[in-house]
Amino acid sequence: MDKILYLSQFNLMSSLSEADLIEMDSMTSITTLARNTLIQTPDTYSEGFYFVKKGKVRLYTLSEEGKQFTLDILKEGNVFGEMNGISLGTRSVYIETLEECDICLMNRQRFEQFLIEHPEFMLNLMKVLSERIKGMSALTQQLALGNLHDKIMHNLTRLADQMGWVNEGDYGRINLVLTHQEIAWMAGATRESVSVALQDLARVGRIRTGFKSVALHRNELSASCTANTQL
Repeated sequence: MDKILYLSQFNLMSSLSEADLIEMDSMTSITTLARNTLIQTPDTYSEGFYFVKKGKVRLYTLSEEGKQFTLDILKEGNVFGEMNGISLGTRSVYIETLEECDICLMNRQRFEQFLIEHPEFMLNLMKVLSERIKGMSALTQQLALGNLHDKIMHNLTRLADQMGWVNEGDYGRINLVLTHQEIAWMAGATRESVSVALQDLARVGRIRTGFKSVALHRNELSASCTANTQL
């Protein structure tokens, strides 16, 4: 896809004209990264705004014991990073590619001037930041108060909303390769306990599992997920 056409697909870019998109295109450089590449660690962080052009990346933290906890999974069209005090909350996390990815990096000096000249874009950027904060707040509350089954369902419905789902009759299969270990990283639990919980959820019909896949019953899918259905 042409970079201009690609940039126009971002909700973040919806306020920009074609001329603005051409200008923004000139500010970006694209890097292709292999699967399981660490884009960033807390120690290697550097300022900049990054756009995921192709592929998916995982944001996670590590406990003192080395236990991973997945904060979010970003797909095509998502943005991460920090620049000149504007933060999307990714400064102190690990960022890793889940598959081959094309990542766009914005030129800092030119992007800062672009923000000054395009207040509508700045407002859209603040909306993205607000949504990210609300999502993280909901996740934190769920992890603090919910039982393991609730934590798993919260994360699965969130993924269905973010990644879309494939219609499979009474179920919608999340459009993302998912292992029990990856779900465990999102729920902050062990793989063994998550495997048992997934069996429980499948037994009562709330989910259906397959090889590296999970489908949610339609009753579990939110209205916002429905708009992302892929037939």
